[in-house]
Amino acid sequence: MSLFGVRRWPVTLRHGPITLRPLRLRDEDEWHSVRARNHAWTQPWDSTRPPEAEGPGITFAQMVATNRAEGRAGRALPWGIFWAEPGEPPRLAGQMTISGIAYGSARWAMAGYWVDSALAGRGIAPTALALATDHCFGFLGLHRMEVAIRPENSKSLRVVEKLGFRLEGLRPAFMHVDGAWRDHLVYVLHAEEVGAGGVLARLKGGAPGEVTDRS
Repeated sequence: MSLFGVRRWPVTLRHGPITLRPLRLRDEDEWHSVRARNHAWTQPWDSTRPPEAEGPGITFAQMVATNRAEGRAGRALPWGIFWAEPGEPPRLAGQMTISGIAYGSARWAMAGYWVDSALAGRGIAPTALALATDHCFGFLGLHRMEVAIRPENSKSLRVVEKLGFRLEGLRPAFMHVDGAWRDHLVYVLHAEEVGAGGVLARLKGGAPGEVTDRS
């Protein structure tokens, strides 16, 4: 199913207690709190600016505005990941960003994500990546999804392995992360490798995955 000609952004995806939606200005305090609490957890994997690109950082409001512009232009899908305990309002659990979206003859994109350490082990990252990939393959008509992961990031490697991404190779000095140019392993998945049920179905044991909201 394709949604060409239909609004591509903003879009919200939900499955069970997990929601992917654009970050909003009112999320600022919670975002800063979660990021500060997870500084040691995420720092080894966070992208950084190389010396030649040094400059002032952006504010949360600037990030939200940039995300909105990139989403509307069709170049990215920048979501916040939200998790809801039974009977509780959703809380910020991380971010899922689909970037570098290419159409035409390429039809590929790259996924990047992080999840709050306090919520690790609940299947949030695999479910979020499955939702995002199914949306890209089924609704945007993309063909290829890439995830670049530092070889030392064992937790993120387990995420892509759960979803059936396959190792394509090593890209030396691929991205500036934690203050230096770092090697990354590149995992890929092609739309024809998934099957009719989608990546979410693969994660949930073969049963068709239900997206309870796509708006």
